[in-house]
Amino acid sequence: MGHARALGGMFVVTLLWSVAGVVTRHLDAARSFEVTFWRSAFTALTLAAYCALTHGRGTATLIRRGGRALWISGLMWSVMFTCFMVALTLTTVANVLITMSLAPLFTAMVARFALGHRVVPRTWGAIVAAGAGIAWMFSGGLSADPIHLVGSLVALCVPIAAAINWSTMQRSGATVDLLPALLIGALVSCGVTLPLALPFDASLRDVALLGGLGVFQLAIPCMIAVRIASRLPAPEVALLGLLEVVFGIAWAWLGAGEAPGPRVLAGGSLVLGALAMNELLGMFGRRAKLRAELAG
Repeated sequence: MGHARALGGMFVVTLLWSVAGVVTRHLDAARSFEVTFWRSAFTALTLAAYCALTHGRGTATLIRRGGRALWISGLMWSVMFTCFMVALTLTTVANVLITMSLAPLFTAMVARFALGHRVVPRTWGAIVAAGAGIAWMFSGGLSADPIHLVGSLVALCVPIAAAINWSTMQRSGATVDLLPALLIGALVSCGVTLPLALPFDASLRDVALLGGLGVFQLAIPCMIAVRIASRLPAPEVALLGLLEVVFGIAWAWLGAGEAPGPRVLAGGSLVLGALAMNELLGMFGRRAKLRAELAG
């Protein structure tokens, strides 16, 4: 997989990840932990079916041979699957999204110290600019209420887990098949949220919608992300992941009539501009390096 294909793959991944908000706007009765449980359950079923079709009984062997990297990644996926929804039950969407926008910064730090990867200045600049854009988008909805502080601390688990996960996949993804880690993460998320989801209130329509999220919003894009993670630098993967916020706002506008205000449009433009500039500068840098190598 070349760099351009990997970028296209991350575009698709973030586009699919971003539909969760607009779909949950159309649920009848399912809320918070039940939403997380059903979504994780269908994700686990999809991943189990995929592993059974592609590896059969060899899936157990893959898990045994995955070693520490597989279980670290699986645990991080479970944190990411679960803490986002838990945080939303405790604080505002603005608090959660601004906290999650720290993912590229944390990922760059983990990649620098754990993997020894040097983060180029253009990527640092894009991280700062994109984070500022998201902060500007949602600054009007920030809350300092104590319970919201707890929610923000729960949300902080998501970018921390993402940073560890992307770096783990970058280091081990080329030698260890980490796709079963998704199955582990989904199963752990199911187990943690099941007691808190009872008694079930979801209608059949809710279960169908959440089943669609489990398959198309989590299982499929996460499988693509696992394959991409070993092809792109971890900070770049996390930075591209911020597109989920921008796409999510667009989906809410188109599918739920939630029109973004001027602040959101300005902040979103800054995020998109930072991402585009980072990729353009990277493309020019790769071309210049190639010309220098050919000339030498």
